[in-house]
Amino acid sequence: MFIKFKHAVESTLKSALDTAGYSTDNLYIEESAHSDLASSLSFRLASEYKQSPMIIADTIASKITIPENSLIDRVEVAGAYINFFVSETFLNNTIYEIFKKQGSYGAGHGKGKVIIEHTSANPNGPLHVGHIRNSVIGDTLARILKKVGYEVEVQYYANDMGRQIAIVAWALDRFEFNQQKKTDHAIADVYIQANQELRDNPDLSLQIDNMMQKIELGDEEMVKRFDRATNLAIAGITSTLKRMNIHHDRFVYESRFVKGGDVADFLRELEESGLAETIDGALTVPMPEFDKDLVIRRSNNTSLYVTRDLAYHRWKAERCDRVIDVLGADHKLISSQLCYVLRVCGIKEPEIVIFEFVSLPEGSMSTRAGKFISADDLLDQVNTQALAEVTKRRPKTDEDFRKRISLPVGIGAVRYDIVKISPEKATTFDWESALDFDKLGAPFIQYSHARACSILKKTSGVPDSIDPSVLTGEAEIALVKELARFSHVTNAAASNLKPHIVAIYARKLAESFNQFYRMSPVLSAPDDLLEARIGLVECARIVLASVLDVLGIDAPESM
Repeated sequence: MFIKFKHAVESTLKSALDTAGYSTDNLYIEESAHSDLASSLSFRLASEYKQSPMIIADTIASKITIPENSLIDRVEVAGAYINFFVSETFLNNTIYEIFKKQGSYGAGHGKGKVIIEHTSANPNGPLHVGHIRNSVIGDTLARILKKVGYEVEVQYYANDMGRQIAIVAWALDRFEFNQQKKTDHAIADVYIQANQELRDNPDLSLQIDNMMQKIELGDEEMVKRFDRATNLAIAGITSTLKRMNIHHDRFVYESRFVKGGDVADFLRELEESGLAETIDGALTVPMPEFDKDLVIRRSNNTSLYVTRDLAYHRWKAERCDRVIDVLGADHKLISSQLCYVLRVCGIKEPEIVIFEFVSLPEGSMSTRAGKFISADDLLDQVNTQALAEVTKRRPKTDEDFRKRISLPVGIGAVRYDIVKISPEKATTFDWESALDFDKLGAPFIQYSHARACSILKKTSGVPDSIDPSVLTGEAEIALVKELARFSHVTNAAASNLKPHIVAIYARKLAESFNQFYRMSPVLSAPDDLLEARIGLVECARIVLASVLDVLGIDAPESM
């Protein structure tokens, strides 16, 4: 409904501008603390028309006509700002729309197919805290894009023939593989041992080089060894992602682009077009925009990760309308180089979401050195803490109930703690903060949903329809306005590829609902307000459940 209100403001303002004799391509409309929407265009027009911004604002406002039953209630000028306020029609229509659409409320009309790639961690060990920031950002973006209306396919690009997986394959034949451990953790053990031995005996690296040449040539025995290593790691990674409510539609293995000839075709086309040249035996793409040119085939005729990545991106571009990659900050340079090559080749470039890494208080994480907090360890710890918190709050409930509730509470706490921060901002992972259930994180939002469910269970049922015009209390109106912003928020998050926008909204919605609960008693409400307030609780429940779903967080009915 908020989007409709914004469109009404845009249309009204454009009409007033024309009548007043002003012209501009940008209306500079934004949300404001002093109104529902405000325009600062008077400041922009002042220099062009050599008039005071205040005079321009007054002139434009005087030409505004608000039709009957408009979503706009009134217009006020404050200094040079033109402020717009929602009408009772807006508030009523918001309630009617939520009642009508139920769980589909807030769905958009995005068109086209999107392929989003996220996580894509090297299969040389378990996911760690840094990896799951990628996973949570990517999964939340996919959910947002689906809510907005796009057809979304989520992919994991598995590096199954790079140097790291060659080391794992080599290690599996050299060190004992612990069959009792989760497979990705057992892979990390042998990978760490292998790297230590390679540091102690540098000449052994020649064996890794030899393996990489064989896999490039399609040596059947080598393919089996690499496949075994990759599959063991991916099996463990997949089970961790499942614990976090994260799903990939397709795992795409980079070796397919070598085996299928895509890489060879791309390299040949680059040579024939003159976009690549051989320097010291290596095929290189000149990079005038960068300090260093890009090698895409080594002098020993083996391809590089970026070479196979180029073929993968061309394959993706041919199958969708938008390509989105979620990548760590260490991929800034290589992703820029990849986009440059795609651009000069006339291939659709990906939209890149770069996230800064999560660091530990004692330093950065490294799988090679064995210094990391695995995602599994994190989830185990947070589940233990969640169980303790649920037990503290509900000591008289049976153990099965407490365990059943603690799982979604724990996962929700991790996901929310990760996604609430804008991707480009670096963070230090803080165990105490992540496990603090008293802050305004996921447990607070989940509890707000559970509170709504609890209220509704104590009534005789949700009415089929209500008269929202009786909801005139400040907290009631504030809650309806917040409910109306849902689709506006998801659209903004989808347009800007900023999932934290939805996380912030979820917290504000929960705060607004709890303020309504404190200020407007429901079960003890007078007869003329009872049904309307029950209906508003139902609306809040619907939107809280929907926004939690968009965040990949369960919405418990009891906590």
